[in-house]
Amino acid sequence: MGSSSEAEAFLRHNFTHVVIGGVTAGLVVAARLSENPALTVGIIEAGPVAIDEPAINIPGRLSETLFTKYDWQFEITPQPGLNGRKLPWNRGKVLGGSSALNLLLWTRGSREDYDAWEQLGNEGWGWDGILPFFKKSECFHAPNKEFQSQHQAYCDPDAHGIDGPLHIIYPQEYVASHQYWHATLNKLGVETNRSHASGENVGCWTSLTGIDPNSQRRCYSATAYYMPAAKRDNLVLLSEATVREILLEKDDDDWIAKGVRFEHKGSEYTIRVSGEIVLSAGSVQSPQLLELSGIGNPEILIAAGIDVKIENPNVGENLQEHMLTMMVYEIDPSITTPEALRNDSALAKAADEEYIATKTGPRTAVGNSAAYLPFSHYMSASDISALVSKLAAAYPNTRHPREQILVQRFASGDGEAGKMEFLLDVSNYSPFFESQPNKRYGTMMQMLQYPFSVGSIHIPPAPSRGHHTTSADQPVIDPKYYAGPGGHIDFLSMVAGQRFGHRICSTPPLADIIVGRVFPPAPSSENGDSDEDLSDWVRNTTITDWHPVGTCAMGGSGGKANGVVDSRLRVYGVKGLRVVDASIMPLQISAHLQATVYAIGEKGASMIMEDWEDSKA
Repeated sequence: MGSSSEAEAFLRHNFTHVVIGGVTAGLVVAARLSENPALTVGIIEAGPVAIDEPAINIPGRLSETLFTKYDWQFEITPQPGLNGRKLPWNRGKVLGGSSALNLLLWTRGSREDYDAWEQLGNEGWGWDGILPFFKKSECFHAPNKEFQSQHQAYCDPDAHGIDGPLHIIYPQEYVASHQYWHATLNKLGVETNRSHASGENVGCWTSLTGIDPNSQRRCYSATAYYMPAAKRDNLVLLSEATVREILLEKDDDDWIAKGVRFEHKGSEYTIRVSGEIVLSAGSVQSPQLLELSGIGNPEILIAAGIDVKIENPNVGENLQEHMLTMMVYEIDPSITTPEALRNDSALAKAADEEYIATKTGPRTAVGNSAAYLPFSHYMSASDISALVSKLAAAYPNTRHPREQILVQRFASGDGEAGKMEFLLDVSNYSPFFESQPNKRYGTMMQMLQYPFSVGSIHIPPAPSRGHHTTSADQPVIDPKYYAGPGGHIDFLSMVAGQRFGHRICSTPPLADIIVGRVFPPAPSSENGDSDEDLSDWVRNTTITDWHPVGTCAMGGSGGKANGVVDSRLRVYGVKGLRVVDASIMPLQISAHLQATVYAIGEKGASMIMEDWEDSKA
């Protein structure tokens, strides 16, 4: 095996901080820490740098990077709740992580979502504590009143930041169905929310996106945080390098994170760190790397051939994920969709030429039609009451504080929490329905926001005696969809959501551009859809919504007994090691994750700097 000049150059630096994972939050932390010239910050990223990749940068080409070299292409274990199906779990393997692959939507949870984190004992993580960090990340471009009225793109400018690195906008162009979204939902009794990012996201609204208004390119952590800071001498990136373990050393009774062992171009290296190591590898790989470093459940570590250094059975547990189903509709054949662009070279060429010449056209349009609704909007009082009774039977004596909040949130008359997201986009996004030539499609997505189903992510056992598991071995991802005491509640909630999704697409004016439902096949006109049984279809088609959280959760008042990190994101039982990414979220939120992950990165970086300065005072 040969040496790597890039790795050797990386090793010549005396790092105060090393960030494992040049991903969404990791690049936030690295860029912010390197603002202090007294620090030297290294970034170790497994994926390549792809700043100029059109499939990442052009908004209308979103989803083209899935199942490519920019994707880890994980797979979950067979799920009994999904009739034994496995599912792919796409995660970004590229500088910028999943912020380079996501669907660009920029949403926030409700005030209650973050206040629940603080209720668990995580001081400073409620809405009021995290809002300044949402704003710190944002450079929000507020539309004028005429634009707001035309596209129902309403907002409260005071809720957003204007000086942050990330350009946040309402797109200039919209998919064809969006013009009917608000009128249709309003007809169904759903009000337009004119301030959906201010702590209350219930209602229908037009979603913000992470797009640079000048270049009309995706704005993500690699371009917004890393590239402006890359010229600093005290910020050093090593890409296409895979971390093997975090090196922990014993000093009297204390374990201290002292370095990182990694592989680059076939050779292994070790880098020492004088300050802190920041683990930002995401909800899948942050717990994986903790376990490979000897932090976790002893049974799992011993089976993997890993020496136990710090016992914590919470590592890799508490996995919570939004669940997604997709109904597919045939739509007006004159509507241009991303799928049509992929299948029609002449149409794609014209769209590309328009994008290059004027930064307009279908290559700039993304799906922005969102609605977050409580169950009470589309379920009867008796149906909700029946679910509450089932919930009480499933959780007769809730012990964990997280369970208590979930049960209380569900059983307290439903309140105004957005328990289900409905999102419409033009194109066939379902992996289960094969598009027919010369036809155009739209997809109605239903996403459960507060799952009771809780799973885990762990390293696998060693392949044989005398060997040990490594980071080259795929982690065992088991979301336990529709399993556990509350899994049946999740399942019934999802089934109910499909009926309302179909009502949306069957209601004018949106219905005027819809030919009919093709997946699942529409019910016969004789029977109607009021008693349509979609149970089997839901179990056979539920997939991930790509929003995993919780596997290195903040422990709150329970400390190490309830989590992996404290409220300052320090790993319990070891000095000099923090986790800063979506894995620290103790409870799922009602929103797409990226805006919250950026806020976590900003807040985490602020804490690290505060503690560093205090240590030098």
